[in-house]
Amino acid sequence: MNILDSYIVSSSQDQARLYDIAFVAFQKIIPSKKGIKKAIQRGCLLVDGAPGQSGWKIKTGQRIELLADFSKIPKIYELEIPVLYEDEHVAVINKPAGLVVSGNAYRTLYNTLGHNLSKSNLTDALPYPTPCHRLDKATSGCLIVAKTKTAQIEIGNQFVKKEIQKEYVAIVHGELEKSGNIQLPINDQAAESSYALIDKVETTSGEVWSLVNMHPHTGRTHQLRIHFAAIGHPILGDKLYGTEGNILLHKGMFLCAKAVQFHIAGQEKRISLDLPNKFSRIIRLVKK
Repeated sequence: MNILDSYIVSSSQDQARLYDIAFVAFQKIIPSKKGIKKAIQRGCLLVDGAPGQSGWKIKTGQRIELLADFSKIPKIYELEIPVLYEDEHVAVINKPAGLVVSGNAYRTLYNTLGHNLSKSNLTDALPYPTPCHRLDKATSGCLIVAKTKTAQIEIGNQFVKKEIQKEYVAIVHGELEKSGNIQLPINDQAAESSYALIDKVETTSGEVWSLVNMHPHTGRTHQLRIHFAAIGHPILGDKLYGTEGNILLHKGMFLCAKAVQFHIAGQEKRISLDLPNKFSRIIRLVKK
């Protein structure tokens, strides 16, 4: 029996339903109510050692335990993924563009992790390496993977507290200022991004493109893509938020998670990668 986490019910939660308590107690591991429901249905939530039911009224002092669900260990997709950093706690991989992080499909990043990463030797090792966040299918670059329960919780807490720093690089249409800040709500939620110009290039068609470093200070879905499209500088190859003439045939989107900074086991980590080859190639091809 592999216990991922445990929780003692407080007096303020006396007689609350198992479903509600578990959602609060294990939110860093299972972030959705749907996931909690599935865990209960699979018998992965124990109350004082016995599989619990969703509607059970739980008393003060009872212990709730979350078990690892070994049925979720996937069939391995044997695709080689660049591993930028790995220790017993975490790994950082370079996600290829065009590969989804997870989902019901077989060809996902999640299904490749068992092929590319070693299992942790620590006592709280997860049964299978688990991504700590997502990147869009069309975005490449640095992605943090947890190998232990402790790392999964710790990295999750850092995302909640906005302690993790992410840096992206992109090619956008038009000529940007040397630096700037974008504060534009997304779905009625505050969202902020900043950028610094790296270089600009005039294409043979007379258009100007900007190569730029981007920093999202909040974590809204598609934040950078929405923000730069909103100020008239859509990311090259963005089919969703771009404009006519924005797409290059078979070239994909030019957005890469270039670096990520976090702390684990008392150590600060900054993992980065070089400018992707496809960025350099396209600039050479179109440069006037």
